[in-house]
Amino acid sequence: MNLAFLIFALGASASDLNLTARGPPSLPDTASHALHPSLASFSFETAFFISYVGNKTNPNALTRNLLQNIKDRVGIPAEVRIGGITADSTFWDPTLETAIFNFVDDSGTLINTTIGWQFWDAARELLPEGTQITVNLNLESLNYTGALAVAQSATQGLPDQVAAFEIGNEPDHYLSFTARSYSDIWEPWSKNISSALNFTKPKFQLAATADDPLWPYNTAAADAQLDCVSALDAGVDDADTVEWCSEHTYQYSVCDPTRAAVATLPNLVNHTRLAEYLDLWQPRIQSVRKQLGSQAFVIGEFNSISCSGRDGVSNTFGQALWLLDTTFYAASINVSRLYMHQGGPLALQSATQLNKGGLSFYDLWYPIDNSNGPVQVFPSYSAYLFVADTIGSSRALRIANIYPGRQSNGSTITPAGGDTSEGQLVIYGFWDESLSSGTNFPAKLALLNLQLYNQTQDDPRPVAIFNISSFLSSADEQVSVRRLQAPGADTRLANGTQWAGQTFENGIPSGTFVEEKVRGGIVTVEASSAVLVIL
Repeated sequence: MNLAFLIFALGASASDLNLTARGPPSLPDTASHALHPSLASFSFETAFFISYVGNKTNPNALTRNLLQNIKDRVGIPAEVRIGGITADSTFWDPTLETAIFNFVDDSGTLINTTIGWQFWDAARELLPEGTQITVNLNLESLNYTGALAVAQSATQGLPDQVAAFEIGNEPDHYLSFTARSYSDIWEPWSKNISSALNFTKPKFQLAATADDPLWPYNTAAADAQLDCVSALDAGVDDADTVEWCSEHTYQYSVCDPTRAAVATLPNLVNHTRLAEYLDLWQPRIQSVRKQLGSQAFVIGEFNSISCSGRDGVSNTFGQALWLLDTTFYAASINVSRLYMHQGGPLALQSATQLNKGGLSFYDLWYPIDNSNGPVQVFPSYSAYLFVADTIGSSRALRIANIYPGRQSNGSTITPAGGDTSEGQLVIYGFWDESLSSGTNFPAKLALLNLQLYNQTQDDPRPVAIFNISSFLSSADEQVSVRRLQAPGADTRLANGTQWAGQTFENGIPSGTFVEEKVRGGIVTVEASSAVLVIL
């Protein structure tokens, strides 16, 4: 790697860390494409969408304000996907007098969802102006007429807002689809819907699959997976209807006791574990980008822990740090956009899952009172503000993982490969090709200290001292520093989570904006926190 050689050493105490970044400061050959301004986007479970946004007579101001905060920073809204497991049991009824009707049986299982015109009215009127929306259509019912009806209603109800349609959610989990049998249905459906709605360019997002890539690659089992690449190989885009390809990522799970045992806060807040997980997708990302274009691969649904998260893990500041690292690392391997999933536990997901009822523990906020808690904002929301402020108005920003960096095969450097911080320290660089500094020096740096520190601990909070002087244009250059911080990784309250000195527990900033000025290239970052350095 030609970007940087970094030296890691223990500081004054056994728990304090020093990290010196050795240049060169120029844009590395491992840098990403230009970051999409909607890198940090959202997926809302179809059955819960109205719970989040409200309706025209009773709009949800909290949701609107939280989404508007992101638009205000970037200049365009985060994109929204309306989909998820309930999309595959969603039907259109133009006579429905409410926005949505969810049919739930006596066991608590959501059987199906019906939407009407007010559903699209809410999406059009209550999301920030200009929000681009991906609509997930029902494939599992094998009812083409029903899928077409939803697509037609969406294009009428959301003029100029439908970015894409997905046909099916996680089709690798039903109907025993192979890449060929899936493509044999998906391709004519996408072609016929395009014709019926007079699309003149590709308008579909492929796959939306759930299963992680199998390792090692190039085995019979890996080759048999349904995913973006296998579907393309099977001819799913023969009608030239595919613009993007989506796969879903949930690093941990509480869908069954075995996986729930490892869905812990220490495992979540670790860069090595996160990077090794996302690295599984690198061959697929590279293949999709070659076939469909540089911005074609998206993570169309993701979160920390599947089957609705884990109390004490997903609803903590630790998840905020994980979300920040996940978003930036995915961007560094050329994922175009990531859609953070919001919704609630569904009995149909797993008979052995940990969660039942209410809204999900991994949600960034609760728009309504529910059995898992009152209306509130969770710490993770502020991670998306960090991302939004990093991108800002730039449309020429490129990212690279400076530390721990990459091995020669493109995968992340692990502790065994030389990351002596053992996944605790991370540096991302951002080069803005629209600035005079261009590719010579980064415009911004993100410094993450993922040492786990909980607010319940009595011992002093460790710090990491980052020496970034090799990335400055002069020894006395002054840089600005904004901090993402909380009392500890186990913090669950937004009013205890600060981004640049402000909290967002009510959806709007509270407190005084704080941006520190630092000279000399030395930035101190306390354990379980992160900073944005603006050069």
